[in-house]
Amino acid sequence: MGLFRRNKVWWMTFIHQGQQVRRSTGTTDRRLAEAILGKIRVKIVEGRFFDTLEAKDHTFNDMMDRYLKERSITKAPASRQRDEQCLAHLRDAFGPLTLAEITPKLLAAYKAKRRETAKPATVNKELGLVRHGFNVAIREWEWCRDNPMQRVCMETVRNERDRWISSEEEGRLLANSAPWLQDMIVFALNTGMRRGEILNLQWQAVDLIRQVLVVMRSKNGEKRTVPLNGRLVELLRRKSTRQAKGAFVFSSAASTLVDARNLTRSFRLAAKKAQLIDVRFHDLRHTFATRLAQAGVDLYKVQRLLGHKSAAMTQRYAHHSPESLREGVLILERIHPEISQNYHREVATVGECCASA
Repeated sequence: MGLFRRNKVWWMTFIHQGQQVRRSTGTTDRRLAEAILGKIRVKIVEGRFFDTLEAKDHTFNDMMDRYLKERSITKAPASRQRDEQCLAHLRDAFGPLTLAEITPKLLAAYKAKRRETAKPATVNKELGLVRHGFNVAIREWEWCRDNPMQRVCMETVRNERDRWISSEEEGRLLANSAPWLQDMIVFALNTGMRRGEILNLQWQAVDLIRQVLVVMRSKNGEKRTVPLNGRLVELLRRKSTRQAKGAFVFSSAASTLVDARNLTRSFRLAAKKAQLIDVRFHDLRHTFATRLAQAGVDLYKVQRLLGHKSAAMTQRYAHHSPESLREGVLILERIHPEISQNYHREVATVGECCASA
């Protein structure tokens, strides 16, 4: 392991695993070059130097190209599409940079700039993709050792949207929708399923005899069983006899998967014709949960029907369920009925005395 000079710049050379490695020290000062060489010796002993070399040999584009081929390909179609949309912005900022050059400072600057034109949730999706890409590059590919996203805070997302549609709005929406869209709206309002879950639903996952369907792969990666009410059983039986039996329950005219963007576009057009303000297809899922809560259905059941992993996600509907909470306080009267009866008797007596006075 030693130094040699090339065009006035000092280079270091050494043998690693039978191969000769040459790297520039980046300086024309021999003493500084010797100091750098000493530092490299320590890093080699600690096993950190060649991790740094890998991080300098691979660019952000290299990492994300491999990520798309090996990891994104296993995701649902909508998730793959979202990854590609996020990368359209990320490649412009980091594409040619090596992994070693991408620092928390650069990522924080990117976050601040994107905040000017994108919503916090969008920025978080992009930063989350970077974080996952680096994690895979560290654990599986051994391209680097450090994930710069570990020292970058995500944006604060205020998920306070509570838009749900009334029965009157539902009628207007259905009246202004094409028949195929009407079926999907009714289905969403009666199952609370996500857009992607509805689009990817296949006939093999539907059991009309037991009146249930199985969401084979939900957002959290788990299966869940969804019961069907009479309205949906009738809808599915009608579809099964009316359309050519393709794989998908809600399919295009060619019996293929309906494009999510076409569904969104058609829904927005129908909502505009129905004069509904600020409503999205996902709000049908909120409507399903809100109606259950307003009817007094226990929030645990709502959680299971929605496929939420934690109860905290379902708490947003708690303020819609005062009747289910009322049952909890009324039970106190049943525990000590004599106390409650005496109280009401005393109140009645006081009322009579005030009236006679």
